[in-house]
Amino acid sequence: MSTVQAKTTPHAVVTGVTRVFPGAGGRAPVHALGPVDLVLARGEFVSVVGPSGCGKSTLLEILAGLQPPSQGTLVFEDRPVCGQVPDGVGVVFQENAAFPWLTVRENIAFGLRRAGVDGAEVARRVEHALGLMGLADFARSYPAQLSGGMRQRVCIARTLVMQPRLVLLDEPFGALDQQTRLLMGDELLRLWRETGATVLLITHALDEAALLSDRVAVMSARPGRFLDMVETGWPADRDSRLVEDPRLGAISARLWSRLREESLKAMSTGEAAR
Repeated sequence: MSTVQAKTTPHAVVTGVTRVFPGAGGRAPVHALGPVDLVLARGEFVSVVGPSGCGKSTLLEILAGLQPPSQGTLVFEDRPVCGQVPDGVGVVFQENAAFPWLTVRENIAFGLRRAGVDGAEVARRVEHALGLMGLADFARSYPAQLSGGMRQRVCIARTLVMQPRLVLLDEPFGALDQQTRLLMGDELLRLWRETGATVLLITHALDEAALLSDRVAVMSARPGRFLDMVETGWPADRDSRLVEDPRLGAISARLWSRLREESLKAMSTGEAAR
């Protein structure tokens, strides 16, 4: 079993987690993930990379309480994670999840209103998020009137107004062009610094993981296990100007050196991305 330890106060702890999906149509069960152990330190930014089908998104969904592990335990802030998204956890997916019938302001306020937050507090948090995400001029616009990057900013803002202490991101920039991805990465780092939240990012982009993270966890082909943990050594005030730093290429190269054989294994077995 591979164990990935954090250096400071544990915030979320994954212990011996596996996930096996039942076989369909008489087929054998699919062992998708693990066993894996992972400790996320409070306030750190960790990315997970791995070949398609290795269980990266499955791990995130289990940590979010969206699906159960077959074995193992998950703890967030000393409380077990089981059956539902824990209080204090926010999740952002790759798919555009903005509600098309709501304006930007209404989208951002949606979760707060469902949670019964006082109207004045809703207004305060939403206005702050609009300014923080550069969306103030588009508060009355609908998602169809926005670019892909702006729609994703709406989804991130809708999560952050809930003031999560752990933010789980599953390929949130996957549909964006490279330039927009870099700028969105800068926004994410700025929000991470300002909120002090712990962040776990799932991504296929090795350079993105290398640039954004304090640590990058490398997973094997299915069933996904941790092969390596790469510490980047970047300062907290980093941004996309790091693309000029030769150390970024060295970190990306190390990630690829661990992933190349695993990616070939995944391709040879025809695994579907998950």
